[in-house]
Amino acid sequence: MARKLNLRIWRGDSDSGELKDVQVEVNEGEVVLDVIHRVQATQMGDLAVRWNCKAGKCGSCSMEINGKPRLACMTQVASYPEGETITVTPLRAFPVIKDLVTDVSFNYKKAMEIPAYAPPADLAPGDARMQQVDVERSQEFRKCIECFLCQDVCHVVRDHEENKKSFAGPRFFIRIAELDMHPLDILKNRKKTAQEEHGLGMCNITKCCTEVCPEHIRITDNAIIPMKERVVDIKYDPARWLGSKIRKREGL
Repeated sequence: MARKLNLRIWRGDSDSGELKDVQVEVNEGEVVLDVIHRVQATQMGDLAVRWNCKAGKCGSCSMEINGKPRLACMTQVASYPEGETITVTPLRAFPVIKDLVTDVSFNYKKAMEIPAYAPPADLAPGDARMQQVDVERSQEFRKCIECFLCQDVCHVVRDHEENKKSFAGPRFFIRIAELDMHPLDILKNRKKTAQEEHGLGMCNITKCCTEVCPEHIRITDNAIIPMKERVVDIKYDPARWLGSKIRKREGL
């Protein structure tokens, strides 16, 4: 049975904007993206919203719903109490282009800064072999749909624009962790660059990124914390430090 929903939508561009209230019909089983499309079709023909698959796999319809970063296509209207106003706003961590569409190019620039998988030079096509346990270690991280909700909710990016230059963010920490775990990857300095070039040390493990991940990737526990621990082993372990000094002195 259809009912009326009070929806509050942010309208504007990079210069200015405001929240607009609208009442729209909603049917049983619909998601927030459905009602946004209905508003677009019947009341706000120029409303800008980014979407693609409507199946929770493309990551396009990222926005903030009642202040929480979510995928509009995976957010059931029925999960909010009847009579409650649902407020939809663009991702706060990124510049607004128009209405609910933001410029997330920051993330693609960060992706380009991370060296790709580097196999051994003598590895012939078809000869790569991995143990199943190695496959399973990094398989979780490959589920990422690049919705950038984790990037949006991370306060290091969200609240401090000046950090974007030196901080890659949780999405790319899981990318580095995945490559670092790969037994055939020959770049052995990924942990060091994560710390020195991508700002791993700026993460204070609030786990907010894990909480908003629609793919339920345990970003903090399975990627960031283990990588932080390995960085500590490399940079601050006294035995390693002493060994490196001895090797330098002996010219090894």
